[in-house]
Amino acid sequence: MFGKKDLHALLSELKADENVTYWHEIEEKRARTVPFPESIDPRLKEGLRRKGIERLYTHQARAFEAVRRGENVTAVTPTASGKTLCYNLPVLQKQLENPDSRALYLFPTKALAQDQKSEINELIDDIDVNVNSYTYDGDTPANIRQMVRKSGHIVITNPDMLHAAILPHHTKWISLFENLETVVIDELHTYRGVFGSHVANVIRRLKRICAYYGSDPKFICTSATIANPQELSRELTGEDITLIDNNGAPRGKKHFIFYNPPVVNRQLNLREGATKAVNRLAAEFLKQNIQTIVFARSRVRVEIILSHLQELTKYSLDQNRIRGYRGGYLPNQRREIERSLRRGDTLGVVSTNALELGVDIGQLQVCIMTGYPGSVASSWQQAGRAGRRQDESVVLMVASSSPIDQYIFSNPSFFFEGSPETARINKDNLIILVDHLKCAAYELPFSRGEQFDGTDVEEILEFLVDERVLHAQKSRFYWMNDSFPAHNISLRSAAQENVVIIDQSEVANHRVIGEMDTFSALTLLHEEAIYLHEGTQFQVEMLDWDEKKAFVREVDVEYFTDANLAVNLKVLEADHEKEAEYGTAEFGDVMVTAMATIFKKIKLETFENIGSGPIHLPEQELHTQAVWLSFSDDLVHKWGEKTLEEALGGLAHVWQHVACVNVMCDKNDLHAVPQIKAIHSERPAVFLYDRYPGGIGLSEQVYKNLDETLAQAEAFVRSCRCEKGCPTCTGTASVGFEDDLPSPKAMVLKLLKGKREERH
Repeated sequence: MFGKKDLHALLSELKADENVTYWHEIEEKRARTVPFPESIDPRLKEGLRRKGIERLYTHQARAFEAVRRGENVTAVTPTASGKTLCYNLPVLQKQLENPDSRALYLFPTKALAQDQKSEINELIDDIDVNVNSYTYDGDTPANIRQMVRKSGHIVITNPDMLHAAILPHHTKWISLFENLETVVIDELHTYRGVFGSHVANVIRRLKRICAYYGSDPKFICTSATIANPQELSRELTGEDITLIDNNGAPRGKKHFIFYNPPVVNRQLNLREGATKAVNRLAAEFLKQNIQTIVFARSRVRVEIILSHLQELTKYSLDQNRIRGYRGGYLPNQRREIERSLRRGDTLGVVSTNALELGVDIGQLQVCIMTGYPGSVASSWQQAGRAGRRQDESVVLMVASSSPIDQYIFSNPSFFFEGSPETARINKDNLIILVDHLKCAAYELPFSRGEQFDGTDVEEILEFLVDERVLHAQKSRFYWMNDSFPAHNISLRSAAQENVVIIDQSEVANHRVIGEMDTFSALTLLHEEAIYLHEGTQFQVEMLDWDEKKAFVREVDVEYFTDANLAVNLKVLEADHEKEAEYGTAEFGDVMVTAMATIFKKIKLETFENIGSGPIHLPEQELHTQAVWLSFSDDLVHKWGEKTLEEALGGLAHVWQHVACVNVMCDKNDLHAVPQIKAIHSERPAVFLYDRYPGGIGLSEQVYKNLDETLAQAEAFVRSCRCEKGCPTCTGTASVGFEDDLPSPKAMVLKLLKGKREERH
C-alpha cells in the first residue's frame, strides 16, 4: 500500500542526521500458535474461523486454559498482540455453558469501552447466540439503563461508574451480582498511584457485594509491560494471580530512534523546541504518503501540531487526511476518526495519550512522540501503534529540553535494557480507605469483626461512629446520612474536598465542567489563571475559596499561566534512618505548608514572560510521607549561604526528576524541597515528598532505592553538556555567574561527592 522505498529513503536520511542520538533495531518475530483447546465450544471455534482465526496465539490459549481451571489471570503482552481474546473467549465460553452467567468489563476510558463493545459484538454475531453486551457510562441514555441492569450478560463500564452509579444502587443490579462469574480489568498498568489505590478499594466493595448475593467472580486482567504485573494485580484484586506472559503474536521489524533537536543556546544547553522538530519530521513522512501518528503531551499541543502539519503539507495533501484526536471531541467524531484510520482514509493523526490505550485504529507505519511520555510502559504502548504485524515500522521519540527527556536520552540503556517501571498503589492509605469504608457502609451495614477484604477496620468504623457518620446498633454499623457518599469522592484525587469548576460563558449557563484538588487549585485555579479543559482555554474570573467554587469563562489568548508556590516543610516523625552512600537518609511523616505567591503569563509559542500578578489565597497544609537526605551542618560556613542554596536547589531539581522516572509517576506526584537549615535537625537537607494526603508509597520506594537514584542523578549532572548548570540538569540558568564563583553544577557534584569521600 505504501511505497517502501520512500520509507527506506527517509530512514537513510535520518541515519545521516546528527540529531539522531540513538538507533535501536528490534528484529521481526514469527507468530507462535497452537490449535484450539479441546474444551472450547464448537460454536466459538466456528465464530473464530469466520473471522479468519484458525489457531490461537500461545498466550491466548494459556489464558483460556487457566481461566477454565478456575484461576485468576493477568496477561502481559505488547500492544496489538490479541489480548482481547484472552478475556472474550473464556467469558463467551461460560456464557455458552450457562446462559445466566454475567461478566463485568472495566476499562479506564469510555473510548476503549466503546471499542471493545464493537469487538465482542462482532464475535457474538459470528457465533450467532443471544448474548447481550452493553456499555454503561455517563453517555448511556436513561431508557437503556434499565435494560442493561435487567438483561446485560456483559456489562462494559469504567471504575468511576462502578464506584458512583452501580455499587451504591446494587439492589437494582441483582441479576448481575447474583450471577457474576468474571470481572475483566483491562489496561491494568493505568491503575497506579492515587487512582489505582482508589480502584483497589472499589474492587473490595465489589467483592463484598458479590459475597452478599452469593457470587465469587474470577478476575482476568490485561496489562502493558510493567515490572510487577503479578504484584499489582494481586494488590488490586486481593486474589492470587496466574501470570500469562508467553506472547505468541508476530512482530514486524521496528526502528526505535531517539532524536534530540539541535542546541540553540550552548551556554544554557537549550534546544530547539520539540514541537518544531516533530512538525518537520512528521511532514516528511506524510508527504511521502506514509501513515503516521504523532503523540503530544497536552490537548493544546495537539491542536498546535495539527495546524502546523496541515500548513506544512497543504500543497501535497488533502487537509482532511490529517486529523486531531483528543478528549474534547464528541464520541461520534472520535469513532469516525478511528474508522477512517483503520480504512487508511486518514493518513496522519495527532493525538494525546487517548490513543495510547488499546483502541483499534489498525497499525500505522510511523509513530512520533513529542517528548518522553512519562514512563517506559507508556512509551512502548505508543510505540506499539506503529507496525503492521509483518511490516517494517519506525518509532521516533523527539526530546524536549526538560530534565526527564534529557535524562532518558543520555541513558538509552536505562530505557531499552532496564526493566520497565514498577507500578505502586497504597490501598490502605488512611484517607482513601476511610472514604471507601463510608461508601461500603452505605451499600451494606458492617458487622462487628467483619474485615474489609482481609483488612481489620473496626477501629476506623468506631471512629466514624464518634464522628456521627455511622450509627452503631447491637453488633452492626449503619450509614446515618441522607446523601450517599460516593458522589463526593473522586477516584482521581486523595483529598476529599475538591474545587468545583463552573463555566459561566453565556452558552454554558453555569455548567460544571470539572473539579480539582485544593493543592493543585492553588496554582491552577487562582484568579486570572488560564485553565485548559478539553482543548479550550478558560480564564478564572473568580475563585470562591470558602465555597470551593471556581467561576471560569471561555477565552482565546496566546499565553498560559504559571504560578509560584512557596513551600515549607517540617518533620513530624522519622520512621527509618540509614547511612547511605551520599549522606544520612531518613523516611517518615512530614507536614507541608504551601502558599501560592505570584503568577506569570507565558507566551505559548516563545515561552516569553509577558506579565505577572499576585495571588491572594490562604496557606494549605498537607500531612504526607517524605524521604530526605541530610548533610553536615558546617557546610554553611564552608561554602556560604548563597552557594549552598544553589547546590541544594540543584540537587532537589535533578533528584526529583530522576526519582519520578524510577518510580513511574508524573513529575507532579513527587515534589522536592531544599532547606538550608531543616527545622528538626538544623542541618542542610533535601526532601522529596508524596504530593497526596497520607502518602501513596512513592517516597518510600525512593528511600529503598536511594543510592541508585542519587547515583543516576550524579551521572546525569556530570554528563550534561552545559558548562555551569542549566535548566535541564540543575534547574537554574548559569548566565551571570562570575568566573571566580563556583557554578551550581560543580556544587551539586561536590555535595554528592563530598559525603562519599567523607565515608571512604
